Amino acid sequence: MDIKRFLSGVLGLPIIIALCILGNKYVIDVAIAVIAIISIHEFLSCVKKKLNPVSWIGYILAIGIAFIHVIPMKYINSFLGLGIVSLVAILFLHIIITEMKINIVDISITLLGIVYIIGFTVFLSLLYGLEKNGESIGKLYIWYIFAATWGTDIFAYLIGSKFGKHKFNKISPKKSIEGCVGGTIGGVLLVVGYTFILNQYFDMSINYLVISFIGLVLSIIGQIGDFAASSIKRYSDIKDFSNLIPGHGGMIDRVDSVIFAAPFAYYLLTLLI
Repeated sequence: MDIKRFLSGVLGLPIIIALCILGNKYVIDVAIAVIAIISIHEFLSCVKKKLNPVSWIGYILAIGIAFIHVIPMKYINSFLGLGIVSLVAILFLHIIITEMKINIVDISITLLGIVYIIGFTVFLSLLYGLEKNGESIGKLYIWYIFAATWGTDIFAYLIGSKFGKHKFNKISPKKSIEGCVGGTIGGVLLVVGYTFILNQYFDMSINYLVISFIGLVLSIIGQIGDFAASSIKRYSDIKDFSNLIPGHGGMIDRVDSVIFAAPFAYYLLTLLI
């Protein structure tokens, strides 16, 4: 066992638990903005080895997550839609102003990074901020992402290291088919187990079949997110996005599956409200 990885998990998990339980949506927004800032910095630093992304706009949008709940929820969709088209216009304006010193490939990788890092991460804030009849429901729903994604990671590691014989994909050579399948089963079981707690002790009535399907989707999407991050590292010829977290690598290395699953979790779990 990697002692650094184990200790980082032991020290980091209580902080996450405390923030999610004791914080409110504004505190969480700030925390997620910090994660987004670090992550977009890692992404931009990674692709700068070969390309010339428009960095400043990524940082500004990451900071903007801290203020997402300042906007009334009824205007969120309109605000995000306008933001996307404005972003594309600003990026093309860079090509014009710099007389193509910034080119189409540079703004494309910038747009990818913003959508991938910031566009996906903001859904963690939106999910945590969900309310039902004036009461916070997001504080309970947010744990579904962690159960499905980190649960999948843990079970995939345990089962893959014990029974893994068939390699899944050269993008991430250490992953096995047995590990991926076992991880998904473990992630879904954790989701169902958490649902039992909600139904039993929080007076909820979530359908187990429906939540099993949602857990399956989140587990699979989370693993796609893991491979997506690995593909970026392979392209840039790096092992980790940074050495921020001992034993884990960078921020993206730790949250890649979580942020990839966040939009799917938000839209699927809102069906339960």
